[in-house]
Amino acid sequence: MTVAVRYFSRSGNTKKVAEAIASAAGVEAKTVDSPLEEKTDILFLGSAVYAAGVDPAISDFIKNNSAKIGKIANFSTAAVISSTYRQVKKIAEENNVCILEKEFHCKGKFAVMHTSHPDENDLNSAKDFAKAVISAGV
Repeated sequence: MTVAVRYFSRSGNTKKVAEAIASAAGVEAKTVDSPLEEKTDILFLGSAVYAAGVDPAISDFIKNNSAKIGKIANFSTAAVISSTYRQVKKIAEENNVCILEKEFHCKGKFAVMHTSHPDENDLNSAKDFAKAVISAGV
């Protein structure tokens, strides 16, 4: 089974989670600026909420790599909104890409909100999420 981790992060919160997931999966976390080199069974795709939406780079990545994506395992960080799942799911479906129902989300530091997140517990939970998705064998 092939696994890849891609993410978009402005503040570094989603990057930290991506690196934890990549560590558990035994792959390198890369930004969405790095296209997929090969067909990937599971793509862990990380995003965050900016002005109530995901960055257009996420949409562009899915569109430009749709033929190489088996299924997306969404993960996200945000200070207020509970997750990016619905937004990423809509983009994925518009590009005929499947997205797993199970996702990972944690709070992200923003200004004076959630200043300690993502913390060690969040990162360990992200690793557990990755292991569970991979062991399920999608």
